[in-house]
Amino acid sequence: MVRMRTVWLLFTIVAFCSFQQLFASDDVILYDSFDESFEARWIVSEKDDYKGVWKHAKSEGHDDYGLLVSEKARKYAIVKVVDEPVNLKDGTVVLQFENRLQNGLECGGAYLKYLRTQEAGWKPNEFNNESPYSIMFGPDKCGATNKVHFIFKHKNPKSGEYVEHHLKFPPSVPSDKLSHVYTAILKPDNELRILIDGEEKKKANFLSAEDFEPPLIPSKTIPDPDDKKPEDWDEREKIPDPEAVKPEDWDEDAAMEIEDEEAEKPEGWLDDEPEEIDDPEATKPEDWDDEEDGEWEAPKIDNPKCEVAPGCGEWKKPMKRNPAYKGKWHAPQIDNPNYKGIWKPQEIPNPDHFELDKPDFEPIAAVGIEIWTMQDGILFDNILIAKDEKVAESYRETTWKPKYEVEKEKQKAEDEAASSDGVSGIQKKIFDVLYKVADIPFLSAYKLQILDLIEKGEKQPNLTIGILVSVVVVIFTVLFKILFGGKKQQQQTRTEKKPTTESAESSKNEGSSGENEEEKEETAAEAAAAAPRKRTSRRDN
Repeated sequence: MVRMRTVWLLFTIVAFCSFQQLFASDDVILYDSFDESFEARWIVSEKDDYKGVWKHAKSEGHDDYGLLVSEKARKYAIVKVVDEPVNLKDGTVVLQFENRLQNGLECGGAYLKYLRTQEAGWKPNEFNNESPYSIMFGPDKCGATNKVHFIFKHKNPKSGEYVEHHLKFPPSVPSDKLSHVYTAILKPDNELRILIDGEEKKKANFLSAEDFEPPLIPSKTIPDPDDKKPEDWDEREKIPDPEAVKPEDWDEDAAMEIEDEEAEKPEGWLDDEPEEIDDPEATKPEDWDDEEDGEWEAPKIDNPKCEVAPGCGEWKKPMKRNPAYKGKWHAPQIDNPNYKGIWKPQEIPNPDHFELDKPDFEPIAAVGIEIWTMQDGILFDNILIAKDEKVAESYRETTWKPKYEVEKEKQKAEDEAASSDGVSGIQKKIFDVLYKVADIPFLSAYKLQILDLIEKGEKQPNLTIGILVSVVVVIFTVLFKILFGGKKQQQQTRTEKKPTTESAESSKNEGSSGENEEEKEETAAEAAAAAPRKRTSRRDN
């Protein structure tokens, strides 16, 4: 026992010394473990909109401290100024932080903003959403938005304007309440790698138009905004055949349906019996006042005599499709001899175009958290800026992984305990796979629907098989369209939209849009449920 204690003590000392050496590494530009209170290092915004209270608190189930979002439905802003601006142009730069959504995240942000140098006279306690940043990175979820943002702002050397460039098809936010570590690795060869829990989720190139919207390098040409379509330009690919003549036997006035003259009234049909009768067991309520409530009438019930008969009431011959019906005649379509194609304005040189070998990033002068969230319990921890991805990996192994393993084992035990009436282990694995499927780029148009299905399945485990089938159907539908061609998209008939100089994205607006769509769907469903249902008559059979 004494030997074991001695070994453990030596291991602890070595680990502590190694961590101290790691912390002192020249490759570490900024690191905050939040082991001590943040107040001496971070400045809380004093702007009126930011009423959320930041707290120095322990992560649930650990002795490890972090920076806590303590109240629901609040705006939060806090900033830390770095000692020396961080140059993003030379060498590798790694941005990393831990985040735990202890109460989940239904609508809100949990990202960091890496601020560029502010205007003269700016004070940290004035930090708000207008404070310009170089990079925004981290989770954001609300309504249609469910992504780990990576956005960088870049100054156009021609126009002098700053433009937001959003990473296309970013990874989704993990759906659990465990600690996760987010890493963005910026390489000198223009490569960007996004890691979640040390696993690569996205690789991109800053100069690629396929990876960022809008592209960092504007197109060389743009549609001429002053160009106009000639009046005699014919865009009709097909036209009615001018030589076609309606056949003489074509009757446009013929009805679609006619009475079936061969039909006969079924034997035993009760012509004199109504389909409904007064309920013989109904009695007028004692408190019924004829003067105030009107004359009381017994409620109607199905006529029991009609249950055993082919039908009741007046019998009418059923309708059948009219074999002479052809509808309105239209001349057949032929190729238009004057067709010139879909008109597009001519291309002219783009005055905002420029060429770059690598992004001209603004240095990072401060790290801030400026979010609006409906959830509390969001914990930030171990914020790191480093020059070496190996250093960031070491921090993940030292600070994040031990906590995550403990939380994961606890979650596993809770899942097993609740497997009898909740999501079983197999079902959880299925949903984990489906979350990864939702991140596949060619399914991006269906991502929201897939995520909605997954969330419903997690709440109602009995729907797992149906949801799995639904997602498989979506995948095969998309693959079929890719392989064989889907519905022909409507072609543009006017000029292409001129590229904008600003691409701004607001998760709050996206959330509102998504919520409005859901409200519309719910309203439509309620209206459909409330609408009176037409009674089916035996005469219709």
